[in-house]
Amino acid sequence: MTAFAPLGILCDYRNMTEDEEWRAIGERLRRTRLIAGMSQAELGKQVDLDRTMIAKIEAGTRRIGALELTQISGALRVPVGYLLEPLPPVLSRRGSVVDEDFDSEIAQESGRLEIVLTTWLGDLRQLVELGTLRPQPLLVSKRSADSDGSAREIALWVREVLGYRFDPIDSLVELCERAGQFVLVTEVPGEGASVIDGDIAAAVVSLSGDPGRRRATAAHELGHLVVGDEYSNDLGVHASRAEREEVIDAFAAELLLPSQVLTSIDVGMSGISRSQLVRLAARYRVSWSLALRQAAHVGVLDPDAQRAMARIRPTRSEFLDALGWAPQPDLESIRVPPNYAHAVMEALQRSAITPSRAVELMRGQIRLTDLPADDETDDEP
Repeated sequence: MTAFAPLGILCDYRNMTEDEEWRAIGERLRRTRLIAGMSQAELGKQVDLDRTMIAKIEAGTRRIGALELTQISGALRVPVGYLLEPLPPVLSRRGSVVDEDFDSEIAQESGRLEIVLTTWLGDLRQLVELGTLRPQPLLVSKRSADSDGSAREIALWVREVLGYRFDPIDSLVELCERAGQFVLVTEVPGEGASVIDGDIAAAVVSLSGDPGRRRATAAHELGHLVVGDEYSNDLGVHASRAEREEVIDAFAAELLLPSQVLTSIDVGMSGISRSQLVRLAARYRVSWSLALRQAAHVGVLDPDAQRAMARIRPTRSEFLDALGWAPQPDLESIRVPPNYAHAVMEALQRSAITPSRAVELMRGQIRLTDLPADDETDDEP
C-alpha cells in the first residue's frame, strides 16, 4: 500500500454535497490566507468585506459569487482555480512536514511552494485537456528501492531505458519530461517538490542555489516518481524520513554521475586528482559536493582527500576551462520543458488560449512582444 503526505484537503468534489463543497472551498481559502500570513481582517479589508464575512466564508456558511472569488484570489495572489480544486496527493516535498496552522515562516514557505506546485499542475492539466500536451507514460520501476544499492541500480535502469547509458545528461528537464514528469524551474522557497495526479506528474525546482544543486533537486524529485512516493512501504516500514531521502539521494547521484564513469578513470596511487574530478563535475554538470560524494562512494577518494577538496571549491572559470569554455545553460534561469512550450504555442495558434495566457503559461520565457503580430489579440475564445 502506498501512502501520501497530505498537504491539504484530499477530497473528491464529485462525492460531496453542495454544503460539503462550500466547506471544502472555505477551508482551502483559510489555508491559503494563513500561507499568505494574513488575518481575516486584513483579507477582508482588501476585498471590502467585514472580518465576520471572511470567517463565514471560511466556515462554508456563506457562499460567494464569481466576482468576490476573483477579488479574494487576487488578494491572496493565487489563481481562482487553486481555491476551487481539491489538492492532489503529494508525492514529495523536500524539507520537513509542516503543521497545518501555517503559523511559522517555515510553514508559510512550504505552503507557498505548495501553491506554485499545484498551480503548475493545473496549467499542465489545462494543456492536456486542450489536446496540445501529450505526456509520456510515467516511468515507474517495478523494483523496490529499499537500499542505497537498489536505488542506484534503478537510476542506471532509467539511463538505459532513455538511451543515456553512461553519457552526460545535457538537459535534465528534457530527461524528466521523457520519463513523464514535467519540471518547472522557477522562484520558489525551499528546494523543490513533486506531485502526481492520475497520469500527470509535475515537479518544481527552486532557482536558489547553483545550477548543479538544481539538477540534483530535479533528479531527486524524479527519483520519487520512479521508485515510488516518499512514504512507500517499499522503502522500509521502519525507515525514517531521513533514511528514505538518503535512498532517493543515492538515485539522484547515480543518475547524474554514474559510478562506472568514476571507476573507469585511470587514477594514481593516491586516488583521483582534483583536476580530474573538476573535469568530470563540469562535463556531467553536477555540484562539487555531489562529485566528491560519488568519488568517495566508489573508493577513488579517501576521506582525508575528500575533506581537503571540499574546502576549496572550484571556481566558475575552472569549470568552464575544463569544458573548453563551453556554456552550461541547463537550469540557469526560469524555464519550462520543451514539449510543454510547444503545447502552449500550439494552443495559442489554435486560439484555444489568449496571448496573455500564453505568456503566463510560459513563466517568463516569452513576452507579449515576442508573439506573432497576428496573434496579438486578447479576446477569449
